[in-house]
Amino acid sequence: MSTIEEFGLNVSRETFERLTIYEGLLKKWNPVINLVSKSSIADLRIRHFIDSTQVFSLMPEGAMTWVDIGSGGGFPGMVCAIICAEKSPNTAFHLVESDMRKATFLRSVAREAGVTVQVHSERIEKMDSFNADVLSARALASLDKLLEFSTPHLQKNGVALFPKGESYKSELKQARENWLFDCEEHQSTTGSNSVILRIGNIHRV
Repeated sequence: MSTIEEFGLNVSRETFERLTIYEGLLKKWNPVINLVSKSSIADLRIRHFIDSTQVFSLMPEGAMTWVDIGSGGGFPGMVCAIICAEKSPNTAFHLVESDMRKATFLRSVAREAGVTVQVHSERIEKMDSFNADVLSARALASLDKLLEFSTPHLQKNGVALFPKGESYKSELKQARENWLFDCEEHQSTTGSNSVILRIGNIHRV
């Protein structure tokens, strides 16, 4: 039997139901547009949903604008938007996904789950600044490239939240050749060699 705890966070019944709707839509759409790897479907809640709730837990208090880039199937952006509908309802969410089919999926999830998000079918490099408090991305690019994407869209005190796998140390080393930034490493609960990087104060070298 499904429980609220299966999504890795203490949330209301309404939020649980929204996440369950999202889960069902993802399973329905995935064979057609490949939102997540087929091998991860069996462990969907751990591999994707719980992995995303960890990102939410690092959100700075009072954040008003959250931008998720390369949103794909909506991880972590859509999961965080659903949780924030309960826990931080004044936070505006923008999901940026250039693939039209995936953007259509994200809009369908928002509509069916009753969550307000803006989905942008555009490449982040071509968009005007969001001046965001939070910017997130998962499995999109190297850290060096993510920082390049982030700086035009983060406000001065904004933070970037990037889940990273076992190569994160080499990515950090490479990124520090081109960037100055503050970085907190938060151990992932879904992978022993994975972390979530919480980055701020980003400047070109």
